[in-house]
Amino acid sequence: MTEDKVKVIIAKPGLDGHDRGAKVVARALRDAGMEVVYTGLRQTPEMVAEAALQEDVDLVGLSILSGAHMELFPRVVDEMKKRGLDDVVLLAGGIIPQEDVPALQKIGFRAIFGPGASTDEIVAWVRANVTPRSQ
Repeated sequence: MTEDKVKVIIAKPGLDGHDRGAKVVARALRDAGMEVVYTGLRQTPEMVAEAALQEDVDLVGLSILSGAHMELFPRVVDEMKKRGLDDVVLLAGGIIPQEDVPALQKIGFRAIFGPGASTDEIVAWVRANVTPRSQ
């Protein structure tokens, strides 16, 4: 019997064109033994949710540096709910002001990592908080 891997999508919603951090996190999660899909730049909320559905993921990680998180993240959550993905863990990273964290937590983001968060910290959080849904 093989051990189920945590399946993750890392996505860059909106027009944000900087993805180095997202790629670093995606690689760290992959190197930690998780199955990771990086969706690429300029994803719409619909594209992110549809990718999560098609890939049957356990975790969706959204990365944003543009400041549009309060517009885009709720739309991603709505699109995921439309597809019955209420049980997928949500994680956010990037430039997110501390005053926006409670609102994002209220709509379902379980962790928010800002600049300076280490990949070890992110990997440890995922291991402690995400279980493969197939179990």
